[in-house]
Amino acid sequence: MMNKLFLSTIWLATSLSVSAQHNDNCKVNMPEESQVPVYRNEDSWVAYEAFNTYLLDPQKNIYKEFTTDKAAVEREKGAAAIWCQPMYVDMAMNAYRRAQKEGNKKFRKKYEKLSKDLIAGNKAHYVDFNFDDQNIPRGWFIYDDIMWWTITLARAYETFGDKSYLEASERSFARVWYGSPKELGGIGDHGSYDPQTGGMYWDWDQKNPGDNTGHYQSACINFPVVVAAMTLYNNVPKGRKEITGSLRPEYQTKEQYLEKAKEVYQWGINNLFDSKTGVIADGRHGTGRPAWEQCLVYNQATFIGASVLLYKATGEQDYLKNAILAADHTVNVLSAPLGLLPFKKGIEQGIYTTIFAQYMAMLVYDCGQTQYIPFIQRTIRYGWMNRDESRNLTGGDYAKKWNEGAKIESYSASGIPALMLLFPAEKK
Repeated sequence: MMNKLFLSTIWLATSLSVSAQHNDNCKVNMPEESQVPVYRNEDSWVAYEAFNTYLLDPQKNIYKEFTTDKAAVEREKGAAAIWCQPMYVDMAMNAYRRAQKEGNKKFRKKYEKLSKDLIAGNKAHYVDFNFDDQNIPRGWFIYDDIMWWTITLARAYETFGDKSYLEASERSFARVWYGSPKELGGIGDHGSYDPQTGGMYWDWDQKNPGDNTGHYQSACINFPVVVAAMTLYNNVPKGRKEITGSLRPEYQTKEQYLEKAKEVYQWGINNLFDSKTGVIADGRHGTGRPAWEQCLVYNQATFIGASVLLYKATGEQDYLKNAILAADHTVNVLSAPLGLLPFKKGIEQGIYTTIFAQYMAMLVYDCGQTQYIPFIQRTIRYGWMNRDESRNLTGGDYAKKWNEGAKIESYSASGIPALMLLFPAEKK
């Protein structure tokens, strides 16, 4: 049941005096919710098709950064960020599962092919998924970039059963956890995991890979590590023999994945989680003060996902309580005063809604927390109403009416289709 804070948020959002962060060329369009059209399930496919029409590079099967880009060449040359590409693969797989559930054979076949084509296209573009290659335009230079792919590749195995996806997922997990040993022909970093603190580092020093001194231990690597470990835990076979004596084991047992997930999650609880408010701090340097003021939707989302996956595996209620607390903060505080998921103008921050969609769907449908559905549907309704109707493209500021032909980035454009694919319209 929505609390009073959320209800007051809704009231504020519909008042005439409300203002929103928006593009100077586009006007705020926030009528009362009763005047906003409901969205239909058919709209989900229209929105997703439009996203692909205007932002997918069909020659390379990776996504462009902006609608104005002619091709996805490489980083800062038309290609969307390396860490955001897996979210777009997730969307394709969600479309496949949605079509499968609805019995839509045409779309099921279409989006199965798209999902696999996207993975193949990304593999070809990103140095054949050689996670030890720190070629910056097309390679790997930050731990969380790799870990987002670990998650998506594990989901791809879960969805399609292709063992090459599982192999790549486990290989990327090992790369992040154990590093890239020179003895194995790697670059020499010691990995994201810090055995002294129990937390994960965000990046390595490209010039001096063996030194993590002072590096940031951020939420955007710690909680995705938990999600990845638990997704692999759910998908690797039982009874595996533990690999010993290796600088970088090629796989973990189910028990090892669960143990690693619990350890990193607990580090996150101890260092980045406010148990009174549900705030996830962006990260911390060593024993310094956590960045509580940087509370971002995607960190809230991966914490929710990590909590849900551990709850489902263990049945321990504290995990579910933590997920609900983080979700409440996202809905009631971060999304105030408009009662919509917030828009951030920073680089690549438009992807936050897409990540939120993935993990809130788990909380809502896997854990029965349906109290969030009205808020999510409200965000979808305003975002879809305010789309550029000439292209059926949505932007990241859901309170703003997007002009015909406006330049829109793939990060922002993905949010409403991602929500639509995972949260069907209400049955009337």
